[in-house]
Amino acid sequence: MSTRRESREKVLQALYAFEQAGGSADHIMATLLKAPLSGDPQSIRFAEKLFLRTLELAEKADGIIGQHTQNWELSRIALIDRLILRMGICEMMTFADIPPKVSINEAIEVAKKFSTARSGQFVNGILDASLVDLKGQGLLKKSGRGLVGMTLDQEESGA
Repeated sequence: MSTRRESREKVLQALYAFEQAGGSADHIMATLLKAPLSGDPQSIRFAEKLFLRTLELAEKADGIIGQHTQNWELSRIALIDRLILRMGICEMMTFADIPPKVSINEAIEVAKKFSTARSGQFVNGILDASLVDLKGQGLLKKSGRGLVGMTLDQEESGA
């Protein structure tokens, strides 16, 4: 049985392959998501959804990232970090059942594993700032136990 972190790691690899080689999203999902996660339908569904939604929202996520990277062109951010940020923003915006802080913490851990020593701090800073903006713009729609009606202050304090 795979964990969601393993699924996120596979999605990062799939996004990287798609960004570098292009090609069919279906082929990349079959090769880099379905095959390694075989035997765990729930992980496959989560990974496919995250992969496809991240591709769909890439432009919007890049706009959000750009708002929080003053004096940095998006193209100057390491590709792995950019993909992790896109995934984190996508997860916060479209996965109603995952608390934003879980999405951020998972993105930080994936960055620590796949990018530079300082990437975790960078990803944390950008995603924290993005979370505040998403909430302010009403783009953060969360549902489920412990998520409905939660304010940013309650979420950060763990209440």
